[in-house]
Amino acid sequence: MTMTVDTNSTPQFHLSEEPHHPEGASTMLGFWVYLMSDCLIFAVLFAVYAVLGHSFAGGPGPKELFDLELVALNTAMLLFSSITYGFAMLEMARDRVKPMLIWLVITGLFGAAFLTIELTEFSHMIAEGATPQSSAFLSAFFTLVGTHGLHVTFGSIWLITLILQVLRFGLTSFNKRRLMCLSLFWHFLDVIWIGVFTFVYLMGMI
Repeated sequence: MTMTVDTNSTPQFHLSEEPHHPEGASTMLGFWVYLMSDCLIFAVLFAVYAVLGHSFAGGPGPKELFDLELVALNTAMLLFSSITYGFAMLEMARDRVKPMLIWLVITGLFGAAFLTIELTEFSHMIAEGATPQSSAFLSAFFTLVGTHGLHVTFGSIWLITLILQVLRFGLTSFNKRRLMCLSLFWHFLDVIWIGVFTFVYLMGMI
């Protein structure tokens, strides 16, 4: 704020112009804060699994329950979905709506395949009597992996919603920003799953 003084009048105050903030800056900042809070949630779940991961209560352990080939296939589905989402972002940067939508649909299909395989794994384990109530290990396992699966489910619903919005309203600046936020979320889930695959499955089989 600046002040000018005229000898024949009262002092006049002028408000300086507010600094310009890029459009959507607050949205991206808020989403990064959300991702960091989500990262803390998964850090706690990993810590709980590290403490309880060897408490089998006389029941089956990872070597008896995990099908590493199935889990590897599931990991590939999620990794491919991140790659196809990256292709979608490249098409969005070129304002090519149709190719972008095709890549987003492919991403959704990979996400659906990931969830299907994960549910298949859960159903087989429960059918064998390995339920979350069976041991501390299984409680920690189902909580950690299930929480990640819920995030993928919410991300898939969000993806379908954005596809419908782009079809209806076009590739507006708002939709671009939402697609960028979902891109961060999707890649974040990919990174978390790599941690799950390594810490839970690979180390559990050693």
